[in-house]
Amino acid sequence: MADETSSNPLLADFDFPPFDRIEPAHVRPGIRALLARLEGELEQLEKGVEPAWEKLVHPLERIVDRLDVVWNVVDHLKAVKDSADLRAAVEDVQPEKVKFYLRLGQSKPIYEAFNAIRNSSDWDSLSDARKRVVEGQIKDAVLGGVALEDEQREKFNQIQQELEKLSEKFSENVLDATKKFEKLITDKKEIDGLPASALGLAAQTAVSKGHENASAENGPWMITLDAPSFMAVMQHAKNRALREEVYRAYLTRASSGDLDNTDIISQILKLRLEKAKLLGYKNFAEVSMARKMATVDRVQELLEKIRAASWDHAVQDMEDLKAFVKDSGSAEANDLAHWDLNFWSERLRESKYDIDEEGLRPYFALPKVMDGLFSLANKLFGITVEAADGLAPVWNSDVKFYCVKDSSNSPVAYFYFDPYSRPSEKRGGAWMNVVFSRSSVLARHGSSVRLPVAHMVCNQMPPVGDKPSLMTFREVETVFHEFGHALQHMLTRQDEAFVAGISGIEWDAVELPSQFMENWCYHKNTLLSIAKHYETGEPLPEEIYAKLVAAKNFRAGTFSLRQIRFASVDMELHTTYDPSGPVSVYDVDRRVAEKTQVLAPLPEDRFLCGFSHIFAGGYAAGYYSYKWAEVLSADAFSAFEDVGLDNEKAIEETGRRFRETVLALGGGKSPLEVFVAFRGREPSPEPLLRHNGLLPVAA
Repeated sequence: MADETSSNPLLADFDFPPFDRIEPAHVRPGIRALLARLEGELEQLEKGVEPAWEKLVHPLERIVDRLDVVWNVVDHLKAVKDSADLRAAVEDVQPEKVKFYLRLGQSKPIYEAFNAIRNSSDWDSLSDARKRVVEGQIKDAVLGGVALEDEQREKFNQIQQELEKLSEKFSENVLDATKKFEKLITDKKEIDGLPASALGLAAQTAVSKGHENASAENGPWMITLDAPSFMAVMQHAKNRALREEVYRAYLTRASSGDLDNTDIISQILKLRLEKAKLLGYKNFAEVSMARKMATVDRVQELLEKIRAASWDHAVQDMEDLKAFVKDSGSAEANDLAHWDLNFWSERLRESKYDIDEEGLRPYFALPKVMDGLFSLANKLFGITVEAADGLAPVWNSDVKFYCVKDSSNSPVAYFYFDPYSRPSEKRGGAWMNVVFSRSSVLARHGSSVRLPVAHMVCNQMPPVGDKPSLMTFREVETVFHEFGHALQHMLTRQDEAFVAGISGIEWDAVELPSQFMENWCYHKNTLLSIAKHYETGEPLPEEIYAKLVAAKNFRAGTFSLRQIRFASVDMELHTTYDPSGPVSVYDVDRRVAEKTQVLAPLPEDRFLCGFSHIFAGGYAAGYYSYKWAEVLSADAFSAFEDVGLDNEKAIEETGRRFRETVLALGGGKSPLEVFVAFRGREPSPEPLLRHNGLLPVAA
């Protein structure tokens, strides 16, 4: 066994994870050996624990960090380089990992030591950050079942294990159901309207599925439910039957056969409710709110406020669309269906603003977009981002590695960027994740602090032939968004890992910096600095910029309601819904849709079966966080508007203040205090409604 673990890259003492050497075969022995070692360290800690930082927090941080780092490496590979072997290995060791986290979270000696610090005479002399560490640990321990006695604790632990398994299965079903749908098209007439980029992607997909002679020009073309393919069909395919088929397939993903998530949803909701009751809460939403800024009441109030502000605008959106389809002389005008909305909205947008999403792609070449993003970060926050490829091992040759330096040219952080879609092995969507948190305890090689390292992952169209990856404007916003998360992780000034970067920040405040960064995509100087044609270098014409800004709030009421629907269903399923009762989750969704969707969903709508955010991600009774944080981010951006977006000096000063508060303080202060430190007052929803054009129109 010794040789098997001694050469295991997961157990190596690495500066950067050896992503290029880790194989599925390393997972079982590596995680098991690590857990055995940490189990020993935890026992030592419990034996000698004292309510003092060096005797409690430092050793605890070392244990938690090691497992987090190694598990995140495996989890990351599962998200970007999935395989049957890796799945099987993760499935085997996951219960052991969960068991260790439960054991750690329910450690009475550690809990009592934190309580002793909390109740000691030295409490007032602790820094804000240290107080937040202690309070967070106590709260997490209570929510982790530390106060439960034998039988109840066992029940609680069973529930946690089961929930972890169900979430894993839920997302595997979504991935497999997405992969399963393949539609091969040989007749070009059937995909009339699809832009060149989508035809290129469809041919590339066909090649990867064994049709080696497929070409964008002559096919065959493979349509999938992967976002770049699905969205292209919904927005551009003139073939209504194809749109309907693809829409129905997408909407019923993972809702039948052996990939059916219906039962999994019901089990997850039952177990969450049971867990909440064990902890002494009425429902799971209360458990979720215990670690957030908001309360159930405040959430419902905000959702209703935004819903009411959006409804009339959404009704008007639908009227405008119907009128437009009718004027176009299309027979579809008489019975607009869900699979028509994206297609006709796209045509209406093109005619209204004369913007052709696809036609803009050549202006947004990935390398140029990244340059513009980095120079914005330099202007606002005084940092430089430099390519550092080769410094750290990567899992795919397309992955880029960067170093972030401060104004004195010293490295402050690093990040990986994995930009392209790889449907056969990489899950959809975009995300930022932690590789290392900033920490003084875990400093290496004689330095004073270990620097933070992040992952940024997107799913754009890969370069086709010798063309770079050409992005839609929405993908540009996504890159800005994920970089906002990464900045908060990387520019932290906290040295206590438990509250450094995005650690210890209430979940509903975590989207603040990411959504804040999206606003800059509409800032003229920023956008025009990145939007240069990849072949000719000519800048995006000013009139197109003006149209993009005008189009920003196109169908804003509809999009706003869509988010409110998701957030409301999530809240209802975790507050008043009885998972053992006669009402199905789909009934709840349909009822919510009556107030949040102008065109009623199809009876067979099974969108919940693919709602990974709340059933396989961290957003259970938390999807509202997107809106909550949008309120914060719109208000934060309005601070820049107040000083004048063209006032370079004032923008720089405001940017530095944002860096010193929102980006620097991490979880070391409560999010409300951090916001007030930046903005000088409490947040208001008014800037969000104004930015979205949803304020009542003056009569």
